[in-house]
Amino acid sequence: MIERIVPPGVATSTAYHDPPGAVLFPEEEPEVARAVDKRRREFTTVRWCARRALGDLGFAPVPIPRGERGAPRWPDGVVGSMTHCDGYRAAAVARAGDVRALGIDAEPHGPLPEGVLDAIAREEEVPLLEELRRASPDVHWDRLLFCAKEAVYKAWFPVARRWLGFEDASLVLAPDGTFTAAILAPDPPFDGFTGRWATADGLVAAAITVPR
Repeated sequence: MIERIVPPGVATSTAYHDPPGAVLFPEEEPEVARAVDKRRREFTTVRWCARRALGDLGFAPVPIPRGERGAPRWPDGVVGSMTHCDGYRAAAVARAGDVRALGIDAEPHGPLPEGVLDAIAREEEVPLLEELRRASPDVHWDRLLFCAKEAVYKAWFPVARRWLGFEDASLVLAPDGTFTAAILAPDPPFDGFTGRWATADGLVAAAITVPR
C-alpha cells in the first residue's frame, strides 16, 4: 500500500507476514536481545523490507541500527522511513540527492482508543475531522490524523534533529487522498509538508516525500 502513495524514485518493500528467512545483522541483535517475540519479529521483518528496498536502489545489504530517538541509521547517501503494525511492515528509501526527507506510517484502520484523540489533536483539527466523518463515514479520520502526524514526525526528525510534538503540527486532511501539515515549532527547517494517504486491507497509511 505504501507504494501507492510515494512518487517514482522512492523504493518500497512491504510484508504482510514475517518471512522465515528474515534475519538480523550482528550489529542489530543487541537492540532486541531482551525484546518479546512480537517486538523482535516486527524489528526483524521491517529491516528485511528495508534491505530489499535498498537493493532496488543498488545498495548492498547493510545493518540498519536504531539511532537517536529510535530513528533508523541509514547508509550514507540514503534517506528512508520504516513502519510496522499488526499484519503489516513496510520500508521506503530514496537517494539523498533526490529526496530531502521521507516519512511513512501505517496503522490498523479502526477508531483510536478512547482518549487518544484528545492527546494528539489540536483544537482546530477536531471540527474538520467531524466534517470529514459526516461526509465519508467509511474512513476512520481520527486514526488517519494519528497516522499522518506520525509520518510528519518521521520526515521531520532526521533533518531537524529535535522533538516535534503532536501539538506542533496542524494538519488538514482531504478526502482526495492528500493532506497538508503546517509546522508550528520555532525556527523549523520546513514550513510545512504535503502528503498522501490511502486505506486498504484493513490498514491506513500516510506518506510524506520532500524532494531536493
